[in-house]
Amino acid sequence: MSNDSLVIYEEEVKLIESQISKMIKGCEAKCALLVDKDGHLITRQGFTQSLDTTALAALLAGSFASTKEIAKLVGESEFSVLFHQGKKDHIHMSLIGERSILVVIFDDRTTIGMVRLYTKEAAKELNSIFDKIIANTESSENETVSDEFTSGAEDKLDDIFQD
Repeated sequence: MSNDSLVIYEEEVKLIESQISKMIKGCEAKCALLVDKDGHLITRQGFTQSLDTTALAALLAGSFASTKEIAKLVGESEFSVLFHQGKKDHIHMSLIGERSILVVIFDDRTTIGMVRLYTKEAAKELNSIFDKIIANTESSENETVSDEFTSGAEDKLDDIFQD
């Protein structure tokens, strides 16, 4: 693909939100965020009203990026899962494909094992959704290039035959 931007349509956002909502219910988390690696919030589900999700998304992406560099220093290409444990709230982050990070915020009502289990299931589904989005984006780009070529060729032919 020529650029790293994706166009996510409303129907795809609903599929993504449905998967995240299902995961939150399954593992009894407080909320979840889907963030791209650049720190932009894609979507959020659960109890996020008291959070500055925009700042949180940027900081979590930065945390993931710095951890990637730490991984390289110890001989790993990347760590795909990060966990931050607090006194009452905890954060589990996992890489989804090559572009996004699924962030789950939970408390002591659940366990890290449950969060990991449901996050792993959600990651498979989200990867599938993103694969379809990427395929649609590439298909759309190819059509645009073809349309531009066709339009340009038609203009040139018109110029030739109008003389």
